[in-house]
Amino acid sequence: MPRGAFDLPRFYAALDGQRVAKGLSWKEVGEQAGVSPSMLTRIGQGKRPDVDGLALLLAWSGLDAALFLPSAEAPEPLAQVSAYLRADKSLSQRSVEALDEIIRVAYSGFKSAESADG
Repeated sequence: MPRGAFDLPRFYAALDGQRVAKGLSWKEVGEQAGVSPSMLTRIGQGKRPDVDGLALLLAWSGLDAALFLPSAEAPEPLAQVSAYLRADKSLSQRSVEALDEIIRVAYSGFKSAESADG
């Protein structure tokens, strides 16, 4: 599998396992997940879903997307912090952007200082 590729056949098999465990038809899966039955058919044929459809199916199934990605390096710390900030529903978009910028500037400064000292 190429680096960064999503293992669609494995995802579809896991999705089918969830469907069977819940005793549902593919049509019922589509209804519950909020995707069209034709999207499920296309996925079964090896065609990639759009990102929103994939997100809906992951949410419905409870499957972790990381299970279907190749092993990769750990994500950059700034990417992780930014994702957590953006997921915090108690912060406004403006606050998230301000905190994100403060952390980026501080992180870059400390990282540069560490490199100079090392």
